[in-house]
Amino acid sequence: MWKYGIAALIVILVALGAAIVWTRLADRHVVDELTSQPQSERAQKVMLLTLPSGRTIPVNYLREGDRVYAGADGRWWRELREGGAPVTAVVLGESLSGHGVAVEDDPDHTRDVFSRLRPTVPAWLPEALDGVLVEIQVSPKP
Repeated sequence: MWKYGIAALIVILVALGAAIVWTRLADRHVVDELTSQPQSERAQKVMLLTLPSGRTIPVNYLREGDRVYAGADGRWWRELREGGAPVTAVVLGESLSGHGVAVEDDPDHTRDVFSRLRPTVPAWLPEALDGVLVEIQVSPKP
């Protein structure tokens, strides 16, 4: 019996490893596309966000004036807790600097922004699965 348990554990670990590798490869492809084709159809919806740790990730965005919003489904938004941190974003080939904050305590604001950022999310999906709103206040150009 224990052999089946070990086999199941190995299968799960291999699947998890493959998922992680695939995600990183897919992200790399998107980063390359956004860098080489900054006006592409994908670039209309996806920006490159550089976090305080130096990690750059592609993420869907909504730009409204001097604010850029993103919905964080992974764990990366945790770098922007407790008052936020400086970030950079590349939106349609334009490099923007600003202050990014994970919005954890304003469900009405989050719902309002997500209604525009993610308008096709099914209504039956629990809000807890809708991710965390990240708000970037863009700094004026010098």
